[in-house]
This record gives sequence, structure tokens and C-alpha cells, in this order.
Amino acid sequence: MIKRSTKMIAAVFAVSMLLTSCYSYTSVVGNGAQGNSQTTEWNHYVVYGLAPVGVSDSKQMAGGAENYTVHTRQSFVNGLVSAITFGIYTPTTTTVTK
Repeated sequence: MIKRSTKMIAAVFAVSMLLTSCYSYTSVVGNGAQGNSQTTEWNHYVVYGLAPVGVSDSKQMAGGAENYTVHTRQSFVNGLVSAITFGIYTPTTTTVTK
């Protein structure tokens, strides 16, 4: 009975780890990116992303451009860091393309 429960818990844990997803969203400013110039920065959050510690400024990252695209996501590396710290530190990545 205990052996069966242990297998079930291990299976549920494995499935929950495999079915997690990385979120992302894109914002288009003006006409969107006109070239391939990219700037990337990490955003720093604590307590599962509830409290921002250091968040990048997309306007500053665009360097005065009027047309650019902002893509914010939680990459695999960000998710790995979050998992290692048990969600205490939860970073995301912002990329500005102009």
C-alpha cells in the first residue's frame, strides 16, 4: 500500500513538473520594431513574483526610439532559478527590440 502511494506521489510530482509552462506577453509601441537591435534585462521579484525588487524600464531600454516591441517572459533559466529558490526569488526577462 505504501509502495503504491509513493509511486503515485512520484508520478503526480513528475507530471506537475513536466506540465508547467513559461508565461510571456508582448507589447507593441508605435509601429513596433523597425530593426533587429535588441536589449535584454532581467526583472527581479521575490515571494513568487508578488513583490518587485528591480523591474526594468522598457522606455529607457528603447533608448528614445518611438517604435519598438517589448517582450516579457519567464524563460527556462528564470524558471530554474525560481525552482531552486523555491519561489523566494522569481526573475523574468524583458527584451526590447527596436
